[in-house]
Amino acid sequence: MYVGTLSFDLLLGDVHSLKEKRSVVRPIVAELQRRYAVSVAETGNQNLHRRAEIGLAVVSGEWDHLTDVLDRCERLVAARPEVDLLSVRRRFHSDED
Repeated sequence: MYVGTLSFDLLLGDVHSLKEKRSVVRPIVAELQRRYAVSVAETGNQNLHRRAEIGLAVVSGEWDHLTDVLDRCERLVAARPEVDLLSVRRRFHSDED
């Protein structure tokens, strides 16, 4: 069993309130869940209206499948025009850890 996580640090575009921030972050979270069946949530910077941290986790029995899903998720977030992807932290764990 393999577990992979991604942590995205995002700079949001023309956002001036937490309500506007939610309208940008929620669709990203929902699309990741819908397209890739991953566990994902806003995990940090909740009180900052121009920054967001999104955390994502995937469990798989195959290493290749795990890395493929993480790569696709990263590309999806990086392609969103309303956010700038400042950094991505990727971690892997196995049942042998």
